[in-house]
Amino acid sequence: MSVTQQQVLDVLGRVASPRGVPLTNANVLSVISVTDGKVFFSINVDAAEARAWESVRAQAEAAVRAIPGVSTAMIALTAERKPGSPQAAPVAHRHSHGVQPASAHRPPQGAASPMSKQAEIPGVAAVIAVASGKGGVGKSTTALNLALGLRDLGLRVGLLDADIYGPSVPRLTGINSKPQLNDDRKMIPIKRFGLSIMSIGFLVEEDTAMIWRGPMVMSAITQMLRDVAWGTLDILVVDMPPGTGDAQLTLAQNVPLKGAVIISTPQDLSLIDARRGLAMFKKVNVPVLGIVENMSYFQCPECGTRSDIFGHGGARHEAERLGVPFLGEIPLHMSIRTTSDEGNPVVASEPDGPHAAIYRAIGTRVRDQLQGAIAAA
Repeated sequence: MSVTQQQVLDVLGRVASPRGVPLTNANVLSVISVTDGKVFFSINVDAAEARAWESVRAQAEAAVRAIPGVSTAMIALTAERKPGSPQAAPVAHRHSHGVQPASAHRPPQGAASPMSKQAEIPGVAAVIAVASGKGGVGKSTTALNLALGLRDLGLRVGLLDADIYGPSVPRLTGINSKPQLNDDRKMIPIKRFGLSIMSIGFLVEEDTAMIWRGPMVMSAITQMLRDVAWGTLDILVVDMPPGTGDAQLTLAQNVPLKGAVIISTPQDLSLIDARRGLAMFKKVNVPVLGIVENMSYFQCPECGTRSDIFGHGGARHEAERLGVPFLGEIPLHMSIRTTSDEGNPVVASEPDGPHAAIYRAIGTRVRDQLQGAIAAA
């Protein structure tokens, strides 16, 4: 059944704003995108009124989801402070009694702490982020092959592509299908290569420009964490967008991350950005599982000569300097690139090859650091 924009407007007209007028008359709606049963839009209000509007956003989302034919509804609340708006009242300080163990890797859970909203994903023992300070370092390829390496170690693994602006996992896995909904209207991750996989790229066309502001990105990531039937997993690998922005903070504030893997290339420019990513995770009390040096060297397939195109060893030295584990080196090699472009990653397509062995070795080092979390689940 095809869903129209007018149907969405009709149900939103029955949702009242805090001022009592229909939502469609409150002059707060962004452009409403409706494609193949997927509805995306935001509600844009003044920051001083954001708290009063949150329940309206939830009502609007529930109303849109109830439309026959709607498979996904992502509705974000965008709150900006207008010139001259009063500042929000300060939150009263509360003393927190009791000290959490260092192994919890979480800041004090006071009322004002953004980490107080953290909650485990049912059935998922450990969530880890694969991140980079900048794009173009092979993060998504590494995240997918790392997930496959962990799978080869006998673990139940999921992969969440949280790169909203440039999702790569659909292309890397060759998945063209759309996720189905279960009886609880949760999305069922798509199974491929023995992994449970979800990506925003499964919900939008490949050439669609994701012109979303921060709150919309945060809403999408939250839904892919909470509104997906992940089942029972030992590890959920999250392929993060590059940088240190809304997506990273949303993930850290939503779930108690068990660790982050930082991907870098050897040259100084990449390492500068990797440092920023590492510092961000430390600031939000997420343990850094280690650094991977991708595109570490090039070995000529004809003559065997090795060339350090981007330099070599920079990530290892950075890991030693910062006191975090160095997880391994991945070469710049044609087979890794071609298998990725073909949607048949190298760990799956060449399981007995040298590159699959490298990813499995990195996976082993990651698994060993997560043994406590996996065993406790």
